[in-house]
Amino acid sequence: MVAKGIQTRRGIIEKSLQLFCVKGYYNTSINDILAATGLTKGGFYGHFTSKEELWYAVYDEALRIWRDVVFDGIPTASDPLERIQIFIENDIKKKLGNQVFEGGCFFHSMLVEFSGQSAALSSHLLQGFDQLAGLLCAWLKQAARQGLLKENLNLNAIARYIIIALNGAAALHACSRDPAILDQAVKELRFYIQQLKK
Repeated sequence: MVAKGIQTRRGIIEKSLQLFCVKGYYNTSINDILAATGLTKGGFYGHFTSKEELWYAVYDEALRIWRDVVFDGIPTASDPLERIQIFIENDIKKKLGNQVFEGGCFFHSMLVEFSGQSAALSSHLLQGFDQLAGLLCAWLKQAARQGLLKENLNLNAIARYIIIALNGAAALHACSRDPAILDQAVKELRFYIQQLKK
C-alpha cells in the first residue's frame, strides 16, 4: 500500500510538472491535475494540502532532472573553465535543445510567471539561481588560483552574467524554437570565457 502511495504521489508530480511547463502555474487548476492523473479531489489532497505545496515538490523533481542533464560529463573535467563550458553547452544544447521540459525551461518560465505574483515562489527560484551563481563563482575562483584567468576580474559578476545569458537564451528559444539561437548562445558564451583567460 505504501509503494502505491509513493507511485501515486510521483505520478501527480510528473503530470503537474508537464502541466506547469505547458500551461503555467496559474493557468493549471486542480481540476486539470485531477484530469491528468485520474484522481479524485480526496486522492489529490491525500498527498498535497495545496497547489503551492505541490509546486515545491514539482520544483524538486525539475531540479533533479536538470541536474542529471547539465552536470553530465562535468565530474570528469579537471579544468574548472572546461567544467563551466560543459555546463553551458549541456544547459543550452541538451536541456533546451532536447526540450527536456516540454514548453521550455521550467525554471525560467516559472520565474517570469511569478514575477509580481508570488514573493515566496519567486524567492525560492531566485535562491536556486543564487546557488548556481555560487557554484560557477567557485569554479572561476579555482581557475584563478590555477593561474588560468586574467587578473582583477569580478568573478561574482561573471558568474551572474553567465546565468543571465542562459536565461536570455531560454527566453528567445521559447518564443521561436529556432535552434540557431542555441548555437549562437553557445558560441558567444564560449568566446566570452576565452576572453577571461590569460
